[in-house]
Amino acid sequence: MLIVENLADIKNHIAAAAKRRERDPASIKLIAVSKTKPVEQILEAVSAGQLIFGENYAQELRDKSKQISENLDTYALTHLRTAVEWHFIGHLQKNKLKYVLPVAKWIHTIDSVELLNALSSRLQVTTSSSQIQDVMTCRRDDVVNCLIEVNIANEQNKSGISPEKVFSLVSAFTQTLKHSNTQTLVLKGLMCMAPSRPYFRQLKSLLDEINSRNIYPEKLTELSMGMTQDFEVAIEEGATMVRIGTAIFGERSA
Repeated sequence: MLIVENLADIKNHIAAAAKRRERDPASIKLIAVSKTKPVEQILEAVSAGQLIFGENYAQELRDKSKQISENLDTYALTHLRTAVEWHFIGHLQKNKLKYVLPVAKWIHTIDSVELLNALSSRLQVTTSSSQIQDVMTCRRDDVVNCLIEVNIANEQNKSGISPEKVFSLVSAFTQTLKHSNTQTLVLKGLMCMAPSRPYFRQLKSLLDEINSRNIYPEKLTELSMGMTQDFEVAIEEGATMVRIGTAIFGERSA
């Protein structure tokens, strides 16, 4: 099947899953996971109306975002230059922030106070206009939307903060928001790479508990969970973002 057909099929499944829970399909964002995929396939997806993409690797995000922007003219898609939205969904190392921050509208994988502080420090640099330009060159605004990655199943060798430590990280986000200057890290919700329905449900319950405690000044509304093999289940359990790669672009090359 062509990418345009794959996207249409996935959107039909998203709508069906939403309908089973009396949810509005428009409230669910489809993130096309494009890691290791060639620029030509991403541009094909853009041509088909897909504007949100997720990347796992910092340098790949940097390079692809630049290549996509440069090649939109070839596909008569220049009018979409500011509409394409990049999400960073992989493990984020502090020494790779310089590649991610100029591009990513969303970061799904904040999992420690240390990483949050590093992000905040880099965004709060105001002493050198050249440094600001380096950080914010490709961004359309000064807000970075963030999700806390939760290791909801407490799986060994998996990234993400443990559920019991989430509340302290939310509080750290609150302090960051209070002391922000111009560039702002805004917490929007939670993310997980959970293996099954019960864990999706637990993540939704954790989000509800955070909101009930009023430890962040804004209500958290986003749940990034569900991939090709389980996105319909995730939607039934409250996902507002699903991360789908294989069902759109096909299997990754070995």
